[in-house]
Amino acid sequence: MAQLVPVVCLIAGAVLFGASVRLTIPLAMWVALPLLLHASRTMPALTGTASLWIALLTSLVLFTRGLLPVQGPAAIFINAAIAATMALPFLVDRWLSSRTGVLLSALVFPLAWVAAEFLRSRLTSAATWFSIAYTQYGNLPLMQLAALTGIWGLTFLIVWFGSTLEHAWRHGFDANAIRLPVTTYAAVCGAILLAGGVRVALASTERPAIRVATLNRPGNLFMPGEITRIAEDSAPPAERERLAGKLRTLHDWFLEGSRREARAGSRLVVWPETNLLIFSEDEPEFVERARRLAADERVYLAMGMGTVHHGERLPLENKLVLIDPSGGIAVSYLKSHPVAGWEEGIMRRGDGVLPVTPTDAGRIASAICFEADFPEFIRQAARGSADLLILPVNEWKAIKELHFQMHAFRAIETGVPLVRAASSGLSTAFDPWGRVLGIADSFADGDHTLTVQVPIGRVPTLYAWTGDLFAWLCVAGVVVAMMGAGMR
Repeated sequence: MAQLVPVVCLIAGAVLFGASVRLTIPLAMWVALPLLLHASRTMPALTGTASLWIALLTSLVLFTRGLLPVQGPAAIFINAAIAATMALPFLVDRWLSSRTGVLLSALVFPLAWVAAEFLRSRLTSAATWFSIAYTQYGNLPLMQLAALTGIWGLTFLIVWFGSTLEHAWRHGFDANAIRLPVTTYAAVCGAILLAGGVRVALASTERPAIRVATLNRPGNLFMPGEITRIAEDSAPPAERERLAGKLRTLHDWFLEGSRREARAGSRLVVWPETNLLIFSEDEPEFVERARRLAADERVYLAMGMGTVHHGERLPLENKLVLIDPSGGIAVSYLKSHPVAGWEEGIMRRGDGVLPVTPTDAGRIASAICFEADFPEFIRQAARGSADLLILPVNEWKAIKELHFQMHAFRAIETGVPLVRAASSGLSTAFDPWGRVLGIADSFADGDHTLTVQVPIGRVPTLYAWTGDLFAWLCVAGVVVAMMGAGMR
């Protein structure tokens, strides 16, 4: 019977882990990790490590189906690599936890997990996808920790709970044996939750606001596959003129919709990522029309555009063009971080500098979709003292909730309110504390326009200035611990 316990823990932990990642069940992750850790520490080293990796891989394959931009064998390979980075902290824990004191042994696992998660975000194209910090979306007091340490502090706290609980479990919950690690964790976690709750409770509601509208192209204008053929410049010549006619209809629709929202009181109208496609030869005339509209209606237009250059190796310019109420072009920004795969193969890259532009409405920063999955990139908005971040995105149905939730943490980290205009997803706005101000689902029936009052102005955060220092300290902590254990 005793031999079945680690197997049951392994299976239950893997199921809860995958469910928490896919369905954002906060409590499930707090239960999953101590179960997995108990299985890892109890099973034989070789078979235990292999079993753990297989369990995590199976969980990811089953629960994250449809999340990756690729399918089939490529998706399995990516999941296998991600599962390997998740299994690595368990290996480090097996080697180091028995070679350190009681309190330090409880810190080895969270240090190793944060280090692996952070380095995966920096060294691979996965960015911060599958960070367990995102599973805590909805717990606003806990989410405020991101303002201090980024998402890495949340990851550390969750995993530290797992190692502390497993330590208590392994010692039969004997008070004398577990008092120090348990009381230390309880004090730290309690202080974090209390401080986070106070931060949210004291959040100012008396801030200047701007009315913002987000538009979304009509869903019945294009046939399946036409948008893709236009963006990648693969439409045959005979089809090009017909598609150009549809694009002209699309252009008129966006300009008319923007005029309508401006006359309804919106001062900023945002279009989703590449929601407006245009052939390069037609762009100058269209931009001139947009400039006249912005000047006539005294409105800011943040246009998510995809400019297609016929016959080029990289035909797509994925960009955001911001026109101010005088009709001037305040920003023309090219996306710098393409999604690996299809987009990477057709898109021209920007210079990697996130623009922050002074306007009459405040300092406006701009980024595009996948770029907001890189906290260090979005941190440029805070370093540039931005008062508002505009984020056009383009998603698919399977990731709409997860991606939306991830971007709430960018608002908390930087202290910058965020407007998110989504194609095939959730258009929304967050205040600097990660609270949702409004939401519109492009997959719902009816009008997909979002109108919302967005507070303008940044709230200072420690993370904006220290960046990923906490994560780097975790990396350094693992290296020092391993060197020390090796010397001993």
